Amino acid sequence: MEQWAIQRSHHGSSDGRDVPHAHPHGGGPARTEVDMREHLLAANDRHAQSIRALLAEHHVFCVNLLSSPGSGKTALLEATLSCLGRDLRIAVIEGDIETSADAERLAPFGIPVIQINTGPFGGDCHLAAPLVAGAVGKLDLHELDLLVIENVGNLVCPAEFDIGEDGKVVLLSVTEGEDKPLKYPLVFHVASLALVSKVDLLPHLDVSVDLILENVRRANPGLEVMLVSARSGEGLASWLKWLREGVESKSGT
Repeated sequence: MEQWAIQRSHHGSSDGRDVPHAHPHGGGPARTEVDMREHLLAANDRHAQSIRALLAEHHVFCVNLLSSPGSGKTALLEATLSCLGRDLRIAVIEGDIETSADAERLAPFGIPVIQINTGPFGGDCHLAAPLVAGAVGKLDLHELDLLVIENVGNLVCPAEFDIGEDGKVVLLSVTEGEDKPLKYPLVFHVASLALVSKVDLLPHLDVSVDLILENVRRANPGLEVMLVSARSGEGLASWLKWLREGVESKSGT
C-alpha cells in the first residue's frame, strides 16, 4: 500500500482561509460574511468540476461516503474491498481531522490509500475540493475503476461541499436512532443513496427501522435506501451491485 498525508494546520476554507459561520439577520458584517462564504463555495465548486472532468476522462466512478462518526464507513469499506477487490481496481481517499487509523485498517487490501488530515489543531469538519484534488493527483487514474472518498465523520458540513464525486452515499447506523434524517435533512436531500447500517444489531436495540425509513422519505422522498450490515453481510449484495452499475456507467460498458 502506498500512503500519503496531506496536512491542514488550521480551521479553514477550501483555499486555506477561515470560513465564517454567518448569521444573516440583517445588513453590514453578516452580509459580508455571506458574500465571502458564497465566494469560497464557488471557488470550491470550480475545483470540484475539474476533478469530475478528470475522473470522467479516465472513466473512474467516484463515491463520496458520508456519515456521523462511528456509523461504520470504514467497516463497510473493508467488506466492500473483500468482495470487489479482485474484480475492480479500487482506491480510497480517507478524510479525518487527525490520525491515519482508518487508512491503516485498509492497508492489508493492498490498494492505493491516501490519508487527508484536515489539521492537527482541530481542522475542517469536511473535505474540500482543493484537498481532494491534491490527493487525486497522487493516483494513477489509468489503473482505477472506482474511487471511494471516506469523508470526515459529520452529517452537516460535508453535505455542503461538492468534491467532484459522481454521487454522495450517506450511512445512518441503527444505533443513532430514528430522528437523524429530520435533524440533518440536507445530507439526505443531496445523497444519491442512503445505507442504514449495522442492522445486525437491531435485535438488541429499541429502534424502529420503519420509522427510520419513514423519516428518510420525509427528508428525500425519492432517495434509494438499503439496509446493510458489514458484519453479517446482510444487504451487501445490493450495495455491491449499485457500485458495479456505477462503474459500468462510467466505463460505457
